[in-house]
Amino acid sequence: MLFRKYHIVVFKDKQGSCKKFQLRGWFIVFLLLMTVSMAAGNVILWKKYAEHSRIEQGLNIAEKTVQEQKTQLLSLSQKITSLQGNLNRIRDFDSKLRVMINLDQDGSQAAAPKGGPANENFSKGYLPLYRQELLARKMHEFLRQLNVEARLEEVRQQEIMHTLRSNQNILEATPSIWPTSGWVTSGFAWRTSPFTGKREFHKGLDISAPRGTPVYAPARASVTFAGRDGSYGLSIRLKHNASLSTRFAHLNRIAIKSGKEVTRGELIGYVGNTGRSTGPHLHYEVRLNGVPVNPKRYILN
Repeated sequence: MLFRKYHIVVFKDKQGSCKKFQLRGWFIVFLLLMTVSMAAGNVILWKKYAEHSRIEQGLNIAEKTVQEQKTQLLSLSQKITSLQGNLNRIRDFDSKLRVMINLDQDGSQAAAPKGGPANENFSKGYLPLYRQELLARKMHEFLRQLNVEARLEEVRQQEIMHTLRSNQNILEATPSIWPTSGWVTSGFAWRTSPFTGKREFHKGLDISAPRGTPVYAPARASVTFAGRDGSYGLSIRLKHNASLSTRFAHLNRIAIKSGKEVTRGELIGYVGNTGRSTGPHLHYEVRLNGVPVNPKRYILN
């Protein structure tokens, strides 16, 4: 059968002529097999195409979902960072209060937690991770530790409140507000002297303000000195308790007298440029047992 000859006759309509084709049996079988193979191949290709379309559509949906998850994780990380900053501010406020009321003489209560992620920058530490599952796990662990620290901070705050209730006069005599409005031009730190050009330690804060800006008492105190004091110019010294005192220098005018008792927020003088000064400003010092300390340790507002 495969080697027989088969004749195919093609007649031309209305012309009476015809054409004959001679084919071997194996060639006809080959054509049939080719036709079947092509049909089967088309069916397979169509199925593959349909499957590929479904996979591509699923991949697009998955990519969109992953992108949304990334956006949500980034938003969550920003909120966590903000929460961490708030907790740090509360901790700083806690430390200032403890300094004021001498609650941590042994240094055991105000120590910040060590080793926890709250001391790290969350965005820099976790966001470079590309595995979403690991990132989510890190966030949950971070939130858990942050929650523990918040509870510990709440306990410490309750301890402070208890101490304040039993010592109501402590906070009233602590210099906890800015004595004047302005901006700090020189802090409590080493600096180059504007007069000698040498390196010296600045014992207070220089708060620049226009001449005549009011200066207020930062807490309840007694006035131990009010007058001219050498390089300090017109100055005032206040004694808040047995160990804590403040000094205000380079005043333009003094509004109180020595020996008077003042309360927090009471007007005591005006910003000036007297004494050894390069421009109108208030030199503000806080001394603990006669030793200058950073006034910002006590300022709460």
